Amino acid sequence: MFKIKTKLQATGLAVILLSSAAGAQQAQPDPQMQVVLDAMKALEAKPLHTLSVPDARMQASAADAARTVQRDKKISPLPEAKVATKDIAIPSAGGALPARVYIPEGKGPFPVVLYFHGGGWVVADINTYDATPRALALGAKAIVVSADYHHAPESKFPAQHDDAWAAYTWTVESIHTLNGDASRIAVAGESAGANLAANVALMAKEKKTTLPVHQLLVYPIAGNDMNTPSYQENANASPLGKADMEWFVANVFKSKEQTSDPRINLVGRNDLSGLPGATVVAAQIDPLRSEGQAYAEKMKAAGVAVNLINVDGVTHEFFGMAKVLDKAKTAVDAANADLAKAFTKSK
Repeated sequence: MFKIKTKLQATGLAVILLSSAAGAQQAQPDPQMQVVLDAMKALEAKPLHTLSVPDARMQASAADAARTVQRDKKISPLPEAKVATKDIAIPSAGGALPARVYIPEGKGPFPVVLYFHGGGWVVADINTYDATPRALALGAKAIVVSADYHHAPESKFPAQHDDAWAAYTWTVESIHTLNGDASRIAVAGESAGANLAANVALMAKEKKTTLPVHQLLVYPIAGNDMNTPSYQENANASPLGKADMEWFVANVFKSKEQTSDPRINLVGRNDLSGLPGATVVAAQIDPLRSEGQAYAEKMKAAGVAVNLINVDGVTHEFFGMAKVLDKAKTAVDAANADLAKAFTKSK
């Protein structure tokens, strides 16, 4: 296991540092993380930037590798597998958005987490990202709405952000029909989905409408600088490297200049005061680490209560691997504790 160092910040929430060490070269994966990376290799997963979009969507994902390890080690799917689910469609201007609702045991009305999956806005879907919504529903005792969105290159930026706002508007207005409490809605996401979650909070503030009570941002896309320390360290990392991020950019945006849009370059924004508290998770072996940390620091500087969780020895996509990765379980538990606190405070 690993040591957890906790230091209270003036902004309120604790910062959990999982023994972080800076270095110019790519760090070595934790042994459990390496097992998952080896499983990805055995599944013949190739770097995304070497594939066409259709092939990238068809190949094995990091989640598939984690499930393979779970099966091989005969790790029980319980208790997460007992979380009830219901598939629904959320209306949007671009057409119905597939969504899956995860429902915890109990009477309710339950607090709510609106969750957006990762995949660079190009690959993956609500089936790929099933583990995190299950873990959040179970640990935070909340209804989790995992909302899909239109993918690029078929639908270019900002279609995904428009869909995310439509999903949030629907959740605020209609979650009571699913035994959810509209006054206690948090937003959450991983990678590209974390960017969408952050933008929902920003848009709600800008529009002076119902604010989320908390943000869970797991290795968010939060900038457009591909020369940060973490990009330099992890240029060739798996399952996400610099060339893979360039591949996403080429597929999502009409031009590279669009990445300077404030919805992408969150670290360049100066309108962060008044946002709800946030839990930001950063993985050491991840090109996105530096920008996630920078966004957390900018929110803190703006007076937002932020819990920054830096996890050593793990890669992008680690968060949904709690069944096979101890560090993921610790990070998920910390995120759930923050959600539970925010929900209790908002009662």
